Amino acid sequence: MHYEDYSDSELFSLICEENEDAKDVLFMKYKYIIDIVIKKYAFAAMKYGFEYKDLYQEALVGYSDAINSYKEDKNATLSTFITLCVDRKLQNTIKKAGRIKNKIFLESLSLDHVYEQYDIPLRDVISDNSSNDPLINIMKDEEMDELLEIIEKSLSAGEYEVYKLLITGLTYLEIAEVLNKSPKQIDNAIQRIKNKVKVILKSRENA
Repeated sequence: MHYEDYSDSELFSLICEENEDAKDVLFMKYKYIIDIVIKKYAFAAMKYGFEYKDLYQEALVGYSDAINSYKEDKNATLSTFITLCVDRKLQNTIKKAGRIKNKIFLESLSLDHVYEQYDIPLRDVISDNSSNDPLINIMKDEEMDELLEIIEKSLSAGEYEVYKLLITGLTYLEIAEVLNKSPKQIDNAIQRIKNKVKVILKSRENA
C-alpha cells in the first residue's frame, strides 16, 4: 500500500487507527517545515547553549502538538498550522531559557531587527517606507488588539495564512515554501494585505 498517494485526511484517519506507516508518511511530508523554523531560531538558541539536537527535539514536540490538535475545519492549512505550532514551541523554549534578560530573542522578533536576507529591517520589508507606514501606525494604536482583529477578519483565507506566517518572521521564500506557492504569489498577497490595512486605518481616522 502506497501511503504517499493518500491525502492528509486519509492519513489522519489512518493515524487515528494507530497506523505507524501513515504517521511516518505525514512526518516526511512536512518535515521541511521543522527545518525552516529551526533555522530562524538557531542563532538565539546557540546563545543560550542549545545544541541543534535539543532544538530539534523541541520542534518535534511542537509538530506532535500540531498533529494532535489539528482539525480539518480550522481556518488554516495543515502546513500553516504546523508552522505556527512549531514556532510557538521554539519561541516559548527560548523565552524560558533567556527569561527577562533575553534581549537577543526579543530583537530577533522586532520589526526593527535587520534580517540578513534583505539587509533592511522587517518593518521595511512589509511596509512602503513612508511616514504613513500602516504597520507603524498599528504599533502606536492603543486599541491594537481590536484593530488586529478587524484586520484579520478583512483578509481572505489565503491572505490570513500569509499574514500569520509573515508575523512569525518567516521570509517571502520560506512562506512560499511552506504554502507551496511561488514567491510572486506571496508578494502579491502581502501587497493586498498592506492595502487592506491602509483602508482600515483610513476609515478609523475618518470615523
